[in-house]
Amino acid sequence: MRREHFTLDVDNVEWVDTDDEPCKPSVSIDFTGPATMLRERLTGTDGDVLEAGETDVALRLQDPLGDDARGVVSVTNRITGEFILELNEAADDVLKFIRAARGYGEAANDDDGRYEVEITLDGEPYVTYDKRTFLVYDDEGSLLRQHSLIPSGVEL
Repeated sequence: MRREHFTLDVDNVEWVDTDDEPCKPSVSIDFTGPATMLRERLTGTDGDVLEAGETDVALRLQDPLGDDARGVVSVTNRITGEFILELNEAADDVLKFIRAARGYGEAANDDDGRYEVEITLDGEPYVTYDKRTFLVYDDEGSLLRQHSLIPSGVEL
């Protein structure tokens, strides 16, 4: 699967730059490549589609953090550590999304997910996850806690 087969769209992040009421941010990742391969990666050893708790979402920076920094957004299988998907994105856009998720979580003050991830195959919804964690790593592979979305009480 190529990164070019994926497109990412976000919703409900505009309020971060205004005084509007926080809304739950969401990201839609559409895959236009061979659907069988992605379905296999999204399936656990039991044959069922992976649940939210069986996946991790992260941003791996390709450049030092700053203007025009790029990164790779990835969804991985938490059990096996294998990559499910990867795509290139502007780091500033992803960090704004994480700020929105953090702000929504603080305002909502409940145990629901802080953001939603929907994976679609050629525009058709396949799986949706409510997530609470989004890890950010610098270009050398070190965790950037101050930029990551880590729920309180979680130790890494």
